[in-house]
Amino acid sequence: MPFTVKALQKTGPDQPYKVAEIQRRDPRPADVVIDIKAAGICHSDIHTIRNEWGEAHFPLTVGHEIAGVVSAVGDQVTKYSVGDRVGVGCMVDSCGECEQCLAGQEQDCLNGSVGTYNVKDVDGTITQGGYSQKVVVDERFVCRIPDGLDFDVAAPLLCAGITTYAPLARWGVGEGKKVAVLGLGGLGHMGVQLAAAMGAEVTVLSRSRKKEQLAIDLGATRMLPTTEDGFYEEHRGEFDLILNTISADIPVDSYLRLLKPHGVMAVVGLPPAAQPLHFGALIGGGKVLAGSNIGGIAETQEMLDFCAEHGIGAQIEVIGVDEVDATYDRVVNGEVYFRAVIDTATFEDAPVGV
Repeated sequence: MPFTVKALQKTGPDQPYKVAEIQRRDPRPADVVIDIKAAGICHSDIHTIRNEWGEAHFPLTVGHEIAGVVSAVGDQVTKYSVGDRVGVGCMVDSCGECEQCLAGQEQDCLNGSVGTYNVKDVDGTITQGGYSQKVVVDERFVCRIPDGLDFDVAAPLLCAGITTYAPLARWGVGEGKKVAVLGLGGLGHMGVQLAAAMGAEVTVLSRSRKKEQLAIDLGATRMLPTTEDGFYEEHRGEFDLILNTISADIPVDSYLRLLKPHGVMAVVGLPPAAQPLHFGALIGGGKVLAGSNIGGIAETQEMLDFCAEHGIGAQIEVIGVDEVDATYDRVVNGEVYFRAVIDTATFEDAPVGV
């Protein structure tokens, strides 16, 4: 039967979060019930809940960086057992039959993948995310969290980790490659760690040197301030790949000049406005401007295993359920280094309606 759990919910974009009771579906034969231990805060959550990406379906619970423990399984589940350590990212379903799903690229499902929150589920209800005590998910969209990763540092990997891992893997980052990571935030700090672990020489590009020591601690060899006079000319043709993680306006043509011939700028940040581009910046040197959207489930598992093997996790601060609204403001102001994670154990003593 369906059951209720505590969750953080907003009833409108300008309303505060309150603890509410939401209904989780009656587990189906292929479903896994997960007791959530940690839920990461992604900037996408903020954009969604504040109606910055269109009108959200209120009342709404967001969150697609979920880590926890299996507490029940359907009788057709074969991959997981009660007590397993698992995670859920940005998707909870797809058709499973189209060319992209069969290729392990469920995020590009030709019939439309089902997001973890704020979209219509297969039963017609609106999906509710991971700022909650429990979630019910088809086993096909559940990943195993290796024992070497704590829940709180693993949760952001289910979005920030795969978002940066996928383009680095796709474009062959490894020994001998020079990678520039544009921006050192929630995505960028994961990109630095992953690219360095893959064997690349990593440079962080930022407006200032304020986070230089942080960048080096994460595995970068240096940080370059992009605001210095002559920056683009001095570093012209230097990088094999630029991982662009920022969601702000940038001079795209100028950054493309930093690439070697046949170099790639992989874009994972999503600015609200269209960005200017002259095709000549691509044609000269045969450069590539590519987008990347999370990754498939198999690749997400690959990323988690890679992180465990190399001791990589998100750099986090842990907060309680009563701190999320204030933390959103701090994220937007660039005051969170680098990911905030909700300790869902704090739901236990949180009264409903507050």
